Amino acid sequence: MKNFQPTAIFPFSDTIPHMKAVILAGGGGTRLWPLSTPEKPKQFQKLVGDKTMLEQTIDRLDFLKPADIYLAINRQHINLVKKLCPKIPSKNFIIEPALRDTASCIGLAAAIIQKNTPDEIMAVIYADHLIQNKKEFQTKLQKAEKIARQHDTLNIVEVEAKEPNTHYGYIKLGKQIDQDTYHLGSFKEKPDLKTAKKFLKSGNYLWNTGIYVWKASTLLKYYQKFQPKSFDIFQKIIKTGDFTPYKNLEKISIDYAIMEKIDTKNVRIIKANLGWSDIGNWEAVWKEFAKKPTDNITRGPVKLLDCSGCLVYADNNKELRAIGLKDMAIIDTPKGLLVCKKDKSRKVKDL
Repeated sequence: MKNFQPTAIFPFSDTIPHMKAVILAGGGGTRLWPLSTPEKPKQFQKLVGDKTMLEQTIDRLDFLKPADIYLAINRQHINLVKKLCPKIPSKNFIIEPALRDTASCIGLAAAIIQKNTPDEIMAVIYADHLIQNKKEFQTKLQKAEKIARQHDTLNIVEVEAKEPNTHYGYIKLGKQIDQDTYHLGSFKEKPDLKTAKKFLKSGNYLWNTGIYVWKASTLLKYYQKFQPKSFDIFQKIIKTGDFTPYKNLEKISIDYAIMEKIDTKNVRIIKANLGWSDIGNWEAVWKEFAKKPTDNITRGPVKLLDCSGCLVYADNNKELRAIGLKDMAIIDTPKGLLVCKKDKSRKVKDL
């Protein structure tokens, strides 16, 4: 990490987005314990398919060269990431020496990209989110890239709110520009249930996915304005190759640090149908597979009798049996056993 090598620049075309992608893969996934652990959090787990969520994320970016993809990770996961992502150059690993939230990680990534390929477009994507519509994802990234290049705006790919979810942030749509592009109305943090129902009924709010597309140089300009201390630390790290100052960065999300402070006229919202979920808890996992409320979703050597609406994972080299349960989550792994009402699984982090 002390010497950043320039990545290759490929000719821009009208059909293939020319950008760098930063995959945020440093999250802890604590709400999905005991399958997700600090040693192997959810982005390194096969939660919704035969590949890990990180591998699925990279697969969705197959229009980019491996040299165009950066991975923001924790030091303890370096060997695991190298094994899962052998085509991504190690020099593209952005290794966080401390957990300082998304504003720090994304700002440092922007500074690295700006040094390597000045004025390049960068996309920010989470490694632990589910996106089922790959074609739509790539199409909307392409559109966001063109808007960023032409208008120098900060752009967010957002999705329609499907339910009154109190665990997501929301975006209020502003003036419509074209079929699926809008000015930003405002950011709305995680609402209470009454407010979330109001948002859903209005049809004027989208879920905030955190999928950003912008020029690295443009983002850094806003860091210099709104987070000058952080900006100075980024520049010092880039100049010296010494990551020690990173631990002095404020622990704050990019939404609070940058996005909520920007004039809304400088933000564009691109509405998309991604089949998106952040898979934030075990109930969310169940929802991705269940077709109806009574469906039982199981993995491993599980047998259920007279059970309804349950999620049961047996990942502990032993058989698991359950009788007469309704709307329960049972997750059995070598690291631990979780038993809870499915709709209470979001409280796992509190334990």
